[in-house]
Amino acid sequence: MQSSSEINTISKRAVKASGYTWGIAEEVGKSISSIEMFGIAGVKNLTSYLKLIRNNKPEGPKEIKRKNHLNGKNLCPIYTGIKLIDDFQLVDETKSLDFLNVDYPLLLLPFVSRLSYLVGKRVGITIDQIKVECNLNICILADHQIKSLVIQKADTFSINIIENLDSFSSETWNELYEMSSETFVEETERLKNTAAGAGLQDND
Repeated sequence: MQSSSEINTISKRAVKASGYTWGIAEEVGKSISSIEMFGIAGVKNLTSYLKLIRNNKPEGPKEIKRKNHLNGKNLCPIYTGIKLIDDFQLVDETKSLDFLNVDYPLLLLPFVSRLSYLVGKRVGITIDQIKVECNLNICILADHQIKSLVIQKADTFSINIIENLDSFSSETWNELYEMSSETFVEETERLKNTAAGAGLQDND
């Protein structure tokens, strides 16, 4: 079994050998090792994608829009993921985005997971008919068995920023607050006298 460090290193080198910069290769190495930890076939998807682009120049979106696509070409999941991270504030403002014709869309998952951490919100994803949710770079939840999948192309990869809402009522919150207040200690003269700095005399 390969270690996470080995997956990171070999993925990084393979991406660099495929024409990407070292900076991007570093990001992809970390991304592949992270989704492999979730049980998603990152190595298989990356290997297949790098073979696909061996004689082709991949491209990503030049800017983030509500609907993103390239005329006559598929979107590169790596360049698309990097753009999402770079423009995370714009993504948060836009809320819902569609990316059309994305090669090997599962390679986008670790970038969206990191996006979730950057915006501090859960992010819902739809890969054609597959529903996925990323939660603050901690977990990836899917309603479809994606762990062993190699998805060559998604017609539509949709991202939806999920606004944070309390799962509890104000009444429940107030009850919990009251319980927490039992730890409060009123300041007394004894505490004042024994606190740090108490009893020191000014020698000047």
